Amino acid sequence: VQLQASGGGLVQAGGSLRLSCAASGGTFSVYAMGWFRQAPGKEREFVAFISRGGGTTYYADSVKGRFTISRNNPQKTVYLQMGSLKPEDTAVYYCAASTVSPGSISTTTRNYAYWGQGTQVTVSS
Repeated sequence: VQLQASGGGLVQAGGSLRLSCAASGGTFSVYAMGWFRQAPGKEREFVAFISRGGGTTYYADSVKGRFTISRNNPQKTVYLQMGSLKPEDTAVYYCAASTVSPGSISTTTRNYAYWGQGTQVTVSS
């Protein structure tokens, strides 16, 4: 499956952005999906997870209550709605697809086989 992330940009602190990740070339609904981010000089870190059917979501503590992950399987798209953005949210955001076992939640990069190209989010203070 190929993933294409979009929706990044420059926003002021306190603002909102919605990232999208469109999938092609595979059966989208067989994959759990995740969003990760990587700031300059830092390791890639987990942001949010959503199960195949969308019924289970999980967030990093740093974004809980501010970000919402969702998916539309017929449209083969996963979203990350980001609100109350902070300068420390500045990073390149990546979507990724995982074949983690149903019922499991994956927060580690090694469990994700397919990655999008990343979209830059910059939050100014």
